[in-house]
Amino acid sequence: MAVYKNEEFEGIIVSRKNYKERDMLVQMYTNRFGFKTFFVRGVRKRGFKLAAAILPFTQGTYIGDVSDQHLSFITTAKEIKQYQNICSDIMLNAYASYILNLAQVALRDQEKAAMLWYPQIKQALHLIDAGLAPEIITNVIEIQLLAYFGVKPNLKECVICQRCDLPFDYSQSYGGLLCQRHWHLDPQRLHLDQKTLYYLRMFSELDLHKINSIKVNPQTIQNLRRTLDLIYEDSVGIYLKTKKFLDEMNKLPELKGLD
Repeated sequence: MAVYKNEEFEGIIVSRKNYKERDMLVQMYTNRFGFKTFFVRGVRKRGFKLAAAILPFTQGTYIGDVSDQHLSFITTAKEIKQYQNICSDIMLNAYASYILNLAQVALRDQEKAAMLWYPQIKQALHLIDAGLAPEIITNVIEIQLLAYFGVKPNLKECVICQRCDLPFDYSQSYGGLLCQRHWHLDPQRLHLDQKTLYYLRMFSELDLHKINSIKVNPQTIQNLRRTLDLIYEDSVGIYLKTKKFLDEMNKLPELKGLD
């Protein structure tokens, strides 16, 4: 077991829960240690100095003792920023919660991968908080995390002949794209339109730091959602509580269009 004393790291508060009378367990996604749980003592005392620093969807720089096996501890925080719109908008909150939850499950026990992914997840939350389409940001993260579930569909070329100059469709059975010449090989292919396929291919390699605006028509957004749900259901086999909540929120008529 290793304990890193007085380490400085950047982090995003994922969640927290009460522990005993005055303490809390705070889950954080960090840039140096991946996902960690921190024990924070005396949170509910009046005037607690770290109160703002451990609110959910807060990002900042922290100093503390980090254990690779047991609970870690926070002593100081600085340069704190809360994602205000995510905190105040229930739909944005649902998308952000799902992204963090999915990343945590995908990158579990992969500390180095979690460290590498931190900038992309941080940027995803930044874009959602800034008002860019949360559905699309979520799709990008979902597609790119597939590899960490042992699923890496070929979205570059036809899996049979490697051609990339013909219309495509997606085949679950073949694990990627089939060009028009080979559609007959899989009658159960997804029969996707070319615009949806274009975005699937683009999202698989998209760096969110290069995005300034997002414009995707509502029908394509729906098609992307259905497609990724099928891939996750059939190939990954997980259905997170945060995803269930997000799906339920999207079914509420009064909330449609608010995200």
